[in-house]
Amino acid sequence: MEDRIDKKGFTLIEMLVVIMIIGILAAVAIPMYIDYTIKAKLTEVTNAISYVVTALDIYHHDRVLNGGSNVWPDCGNIAEIKTSLGVGLVAIGRIGAASVDRNIGVISVTVANIHGKVDGSTITLTPSINASDSSLSWKWGGTILPQFLPKQ
Repeated sequence: MEDRIDKKGFTLIEMLVVIMIIGILAAVAIPMYIDYTIKAKLTEVTNAISYVVTALDIYHHDRVLNGGSNVWPDCGNIAEIKTSLGVGLVAIGRIGAASVDRNIGVISVTVANIHGKVDGSTITLTPSINASDSSLSWKWGGTILPQFLPKQ
């Protein structure tokens, strides 16, 4: 009588190869996932900044139409932005500090409560005034890593 043993399962080498492949995939996927979650959370910040931009556009336009010499409000912190422009930034919890430079109109926001890669860095929006019609265009900048800035 013939002894027949059917071997089922994986060899040690096959298991090691599978574990190695999973490790390589994880090494690539986890940093990408972290970057995507940072970008998603930063969207809250950039959306909040867009409300400030809209309010500043209106403020600037009204001041220019009325012949005002200083076309930017005095907003050194979040409370002053809310008082002067009517935009509340505290509720989202991802902004540590914010200000509008009275002299040049630059919006500066300090990022908080997102990830160690970006917490404490700043996002800025710098206005450019069109000489012909006094309209504004804005350019993103700041100390935040360039890959996390919105597209221009």
